[in-house]
Amino acid sequence: MMRWRSGNSATVDVHEVLSHPESDWGSRMLVVGVVIVALLASAIVVFTGGNLIAGAAFLGALTVLLTTLYRLDLGFLLFVGAVLALDQYHIPGFEPLTFQFGYFRNVKEIAYLPSFGAAVFNPLELHLLLLIFVWFFVLGIQKERQLIGIHGWGVALAFFFGLICFLLYGLREGGELLVAVWEVRALMYLGVLYFFVPQVIQTKEQLVALVWVCIAAISLKALQGIVRYVTMGFTFNNLPTLTNHEDPVFMLTLVILLFGFAVMHVRHSQVSILLLLLLPLLIGFFVAQRRAAYAAILPSFAAFVVLLSQQERLKLFKTVLPVVGVLGLYTAVFWESESRFASPVRLVKSGLTSDRETAGERYYSNLYRDFEKINLAKTVQTSPVVGIGFGNKYEMPIPLATISFPLRDYIPHNQVLWIIAKTGVVGFFLFWFFFDAFAFRVASISTRLRDPYLRVVCAMAVAAVIGQIVVSYFDMQLTYYRNMVYLGILMGLPPALEVIDSESPAAKE
Repeated sequence: MMRWRSGNSATVDVHEVLSHPESDWGSRMLVVGVVIVALLASAIVVFTGGNLIAGAAFLGALTVLLTTLYRLDLGFLLFVGAVLALDQYHIPGFEPLTFQFGYFRNVKEIAYLPSFGAAVFNPLELHLLLLIFVWFFVLGIQKERQLIGIHGWGVALAFFFGLICFLLYGLREGGELLVAVWEVRALMYLGVLYFFVPQVIQTKEQLVALVWVCIAAISLKALQGIVRYVTMGFTFNNLPTLTNHEDPVFMLTLVILLFGFAVMHVRHSQVSILLLLLLPLLIGFFVAQRRAAYAAILPSFAAFVVLLSQQERLKLFKTVLPVVGVLGLYTAVFWESESRFASPVRLVKSGLTSDRETAGERYYSNLYRDFEKINLAKTVQTSPVVGIGFGNKYEMPIPLATISFPLRDYIPHNQVLWIIAKTGVVGFFLFWFFFDAFAFRVASISTRLRDPYLRVVCAMAVAAVIGQIVVSYFDMQLTYYRNMVYLGILMGLPPALEVIDSESPAAKE
């Protein structure tokens, strides 16, 4: 007999419902609702000149609304999937559907929507606000709903309140409001999710579902890159990347997740799926062609290894040693090669040297970043204590080449130095205090968790933080929405992991 299980574990007999006298009325209303939605979607397509994206966006928004009202955790999973599967920036040479929806653009910039100049908010923010509104509503009607405390909340509040203060300070110093908002927007997403995620993900079933969504969405981005690589004849056609800049950073976290499952003896269907996806993820990482992602590999794995027991480290080293040997041999063989198979080696070499011959086509990219660092250093000298504030241009004693990025004069590639230039030593201290406190606190939590699945997720969160900081030293990813949302989700999980572990059968014995 078919049964449906709701979020609060109540079970409903579907046959009994359908055989009830009122079920005919309910079925008719359902049909009417479907017809109305179909007519509205069709009308939107017609009024937008045949834009199917507009109709699909309407259906997607309606699905999000109804799902979130039905069950908050499912609505949150849709949010995570949208952030990881869709594109914030245009990838040169491609126009994928995942970019055309405009999920990360300000509403006023979305072509298929009516023009509204004051709409400087984006669908991502509307989606997040919906989740928060529904959570408050549920909290009001379910008095027994558990609120999970955040360890180190004072440090987090100090950092995010500091960002707001430096935004206001920058405006007082003559900064531009929209630019200032753009600079801190992504970090604010991180802050909101840092506090919000533990209030939504409170059971192991919800956690597992979240990991499934991450696996599916990130793997989709890897497959997108692979398809592009194959359709172009296994070449890059002089394109700098075949994925988003942030995608390989996400792929790295899934590889670490798989290694964690292996060394901690986790038995779960996700292990088998990740094993099947390992090669596509590695190829996707390769076609992304991001040097910053390569730079994050060793620090991320080092952070992961620190959280392992001595026995687990030994097992990991036995597993990794042959891989390291093969990679070392590959690097030695292709160190001086110019073939397509040597592309990863050339990327690593170009990031280690400023020599024009060795760096090749990346020489001018390196030079541009070096000039940025000099300019940022000069900016820090002008205001070392509190910085110049957000919304203001940093100093440019060395003029920079013209690039397509409209905020070139405000946001550099090196976003670790960008923090100290904008907020001075005060903000720089808060920045490092927040992330370091998180890493040390979660390392402590990891040692107390009994469930190996939870330990792996905990370790992945720490590795993701370390990897993101490294990447942000080379690339402008502290201001990328997708990066900070994903990082905020992972950083918000540890308090929930403690609660889930404490309620497990092993903890109650």
